[in-house]
Amino acid sequence: MSKIVINNKGQRVVEIDTIVFSSKRRIDWAGVEEYLKRYVGQKYQIDETDDLIYIGSDFPDEYANSNYSARAHGTTGKAKANASQVIPELIKIATNIAYRENSDDKHSKNAKFGWYRCTVRFTLPTCDDKGNVTGKNAFQGRMIIRFDEDGKKYLYDIIDIKKET
Repeated sequence: MSKIVINNKGQRVVEIDTIVFSSKRRIDWAGVEEYLKRYVGQKYQIDETDDLIYIGSDFPDEYANSNYSARAHGTTGKAKANASQVIPELIKIATNIAYRENSDDKHSKNAKFGWYRCTVRFTLPTCDDKGNVTGKNAFQGRMIIRFDEDGKKYLYDIIDIKKET
């Protein structure tokens, strides 16, 4: 389970209380992709703007197999893999939404009207050798949303994940 909490800076954060993808050395990206398929066809609302964000059939593949995911190792990879558990909550708390025009021919249809980037925050539990929860690590990332030629906004990926101190 997870819950949305307010941190000491007054920011909304999704607290993840279970580690589903535990390896730091070898992230099971195929498992992450399979896990994400449960969201395809759903839509969720960003509280800050009331925008509806759809989950398209391309999302699981992009999230798990993007260039960013291929380079995400260690704590960052584990954080991205486990953030897959709370996609609806992350969409809900997205903030600092910024628009960017599409400049890549590759995305001339699926991001015809451009891209949105927004900030998301989440925590993951830390555990000792016996599996007992000893604390939590806080993370911040950028959620990428594509504005499709059908006029809908689709979740595309989460990138730039950084551990907060």
